[in-house]
Amino acid sequence: QVQLQESGPGLVKPSQTLSLTCTVSGGAITSDYYYWNWARQAPGKGLEWMGAITGSGSIYYNPSLKSRTSISRDTSKNQFTLHLSSVTPEDTATYYCARGTSLYNAYDPNPFDYRGQGTQVTVSS
Repeated sequence: QVQLQESGPGLVKPSQTLSLTCTVSGGAITSDYYYWNWARQAPGKGLEWMGAITGSGSIYYNPSLKSRTSISRDTSKNQFTLHLSSVTPEDTATYYCARGTSLYNAYDPNPFDYRGQGTQVTVSS
């Protein structure tokens, strides 16, 4: 059973960089078959895909967030990390890490086979 757990600060000040880590158990993030994703959902809005890193280390970003987003990984800890720079209150959301078997498709009703519980992040001074 694959489990994903997000961790990071619940409150970030505007203009700062948000950093979140996803710790994966039950499966290696270096597996060639999977995409390890970050997504978020703001209050009253739909799920927004932010980016993904594959088992081989290839990285994909949502073009609308690419200039502020960075995804990396620590294979020794089986973790991958999201950095979102220059945050504003509009970045307030529940952030999720999730595993997928293909590159994210917004029209796929089930883009992820495993997803973390999510972590609430509020951007406020």
